[in-house]
Amino acid sequence: MNSGSVKKSVIIDSDIEKVWLKISKISKLDWLESQKSTKFLGDKKSGVGAKRLISFEDGSDVEEHIVGWKSKEYFSYIAVSGLPLDAYHATISIEKNKSKSVKITWESFFASKSTKNEFEEFVKFLSNFYAQSLKNLKNEF
Repeated sequence: MNSGSVKKSVIIDSDIEKVWLKISKISKLDWLESQKSTKFLGDKKSGVGAKRLISFEDGSDVEEHIVGWKSKEYFSYIAVSGLPLDAYHATISIEKNKSKSVKITWESFFASKSTKNEFEEFVKFLSNFYAQSLKNLKNEF
C-alpha cells in the first residue's frame, strides 16, 4: 500500500468573508482546473453530510462527501469514487493572513494499492492540479 499527501497554499488579497463565500459554495467550482460541471447528490447543500459529483473535461467523475465543516475556517471531504485511490481525505482551510489578505491551504492524505510508479505519477498530477486550481481561485479576486 502506498500513502502520501499533497499540500498547497495561496495568498489572496481579499477579506475572509468574500473568499469563504466563494469556496464554501461547494457546487460552484468554476475555479477548479478542468471542471466541467458539479451537482449535488441529495438535498443537503452545505456542511457535514453534503454530497457532490464533480465531472471533469476528460470524462471522469468524482463523488465527494463533506465530513467536516467550520464556517470561515475549513471544510473537509472524502472522495468515495472516481479517483485511482483506496482512500482520500482533503481539507480546504482559510485563515486571515494580513489585514487585507487570506491564506487558503488545500491539503490531502491518501492511499492506494497501485504500483509505486502509478502512485508517484498521481501524486505529481494532484500537486499540479491543486496548484493550478488555487491559482485560478486567486485570479477570481
